[in-house]
Amino acid sequence: MRDRQYCGPHMSRRNMLRAMGIAGAAAAALPALSACGVGGGVQATNGAAEVSGPFDWRAAQGTTLNVLQTPHPYQQSLQPLLAEFTQLTGITVNTDLVPEADYFTKLNTELAGGTGKHDVFMLGAYFVWQYGPPGWVEDLAPWLANSSATSDEYDFEDIYEGLRTSTRWDFSLGAPLGTGGQWAIPWGFENNVVAYNKAYFDQRKIKLPDTFDNFIQLAVDLTDRSQNRYGIATRGSKSWATIHPGFMTQFVREGAADYEFSGGELRAAMDSDAAVAFTEKWIEMQRLAGPTSWTTYDYPNATGDLGDGKAMMVYDADSATYPKNKRGASAQAGNIAWYPGPAGPGGNYDTNLWTWSLAMNSMSKHKLASWLFIQWVTGKEALSKAVQGGIFADPVRKSVFDGVFKRQLGEMPGYLEAFETVIGSSRIQFTPQKKFFDTTEDWAVALQDIYGGADARSRLASLAKTCSSKVNL
Repeated sequence: MRDRQYCGPHMSRRNMLRAMGIAGAAAAALPALSACGVGGGVQATNGAAEVSGPFDWRAAQGTTLNVLQTPHPYQQSLQPLLAEFTQLTGITVNTDLVPEADYFTKLNTELAGGTGKHDVFMLGAYFVWQYGPPGWVEDLAPWLANSSATSDEYDFEDIYEGLRTSTRWDFSLGAPLGTGGQWAIPWGFENNVVAYNKAYFDQRKIKLPDTFDNFIQLAVDLTDRSQNRYGIATRGSKSWATIHPGFMTQFVREGAADYEFSGGELRAAMDSDAAVAFTEKWIEMQRLAGPTSWTTYDYPNATGDLGDGKAMMVYDADSATYPKNKRGASAQAGNIAWYPGPAGPGGNYDTNLWTWSLAMNSMSKHKLASWLFIQWVTGKEALSKAVQGGIFADPVRKSVFDGVFKRQLGEMPGYLEAFETVIGSSRIQFTPQKKFFDTTEDWAVALQDIYGGADARSRLASLAKTCSSKVNL
């Protein structure tokens, strides 16, 4: 059976006030939010205003949902719980899995076609900047704001603030994140910090470096090519993904920025003095203390070298290095620890994050059922059970992190301390803009050119000119 249809918005004063923190003026105008898609693309009506009456988990019973995901610990932790969702709601969930290498190509093709084949899909926060403006994803702020559609127990504010704002944007050039619609709900996330070989460090009484210069020197000192050992692993491939983990985290800690908004335009700032100085150091660190094939490295290469005992440090996602310390998972299991990485001037720990989120297809014919699914998956109970599986690191909810996750964290030295150090300043550090993937791949190409011998200042000036022209089109 299809979703039950309701007439008229139903919102309590308490939920309206709560919603103001979620969607601002947009939530206050809930009936008007049954508007069409953004930017002249797909035209779809937001279905939240049609839901009224008391909240009911079984309001869409009999519906079959199609969900598109990529194999991931989050997805693997959820799959065994789907029967509980069906028992609670009467909604059947069909999951289609696509390898990550092909996932976004398939998703992009499907959304552009406006078929509505998959009702709900996994979405990285940066992809909101590409998929949101054409109207491909549903604004979830009206759903959150409507007490007929959202359980009183959902507690959206329990999700860390840096994550809640990561999937909110109004698509205006120069506007910060945290404005506009709520285009997805964070599900799991990653802080970018440093994992290191604690056994090796302890044996030699090595002190963790507190500044970037000291960090570089340590990485060089740890490197011995004759022993197949090197100091620091980071991503270096010709991909946008090279920029967002350790590079972007330390980039902003050192006082650099990707763009500046002035005179109604974004100006790329990768060629500022701070950016050039940092980039020169970062590339020199790769030459002297990184893997010899750095320009091919993605996170599996970096974390694999840590687990094999080749890399002494990795600057990347905490949840990517976390599994390597599980018993039997790598040669160095039990020997790995974490710390926030070097602080920036003034002691700041600004940190770039990545979040896998769940979004609703704006063309879905089962929007209420879709929202019940997203709400359940990202709720306290389901997240707590998913974390108990042991492979779901960094739940998005503070209550779940402080509860179930802390209790089962086990022998992960420094993991909790690193997390608690950076979480207050962990957010998406990029300036949101619609050409993100194109321009960030350009940035990765520039890093490879500098690694290959190009002058950093002139190459970054060329990059900034190119990026400025693209983002202001």
